Amino acid sequence: MNKIVKVSALVLFLGLASGCATTAAVEEAKATADKAAADVAAAVSAAEAARAAADRASQAAASAQSTADQALSAATEAQACCEANRESMERMFQKSMSK
Repeated sequence: MNKIVKVSALVLFLGLASGCATTAAVEEAKATADKAAADVAAAVSAAEAARAAADRASQAAASAQSTADQALSAATEAQACCEANRESMERMFQKSMSK
């Protein structure tokens, strides 16, 4: 988009420098340059909005990863507790069977 502004400005300058430019041609070149500048501003605004959305998505992903890590830790602890309980019950069963 910045290239469009530069090209429009160059066209305007060449039109004025040539001495052959009519007022209508100058106004047309100015209008083209103004439209290009407006397009650039709109593109910059859209890019900033997209970057903000990407930042929000990245934060949400980091939060989701943290929650998943906590869930994995809790599941691992629960599994270890379950295994310990199973072993304890098995020992108690073996002990009661040996009497």
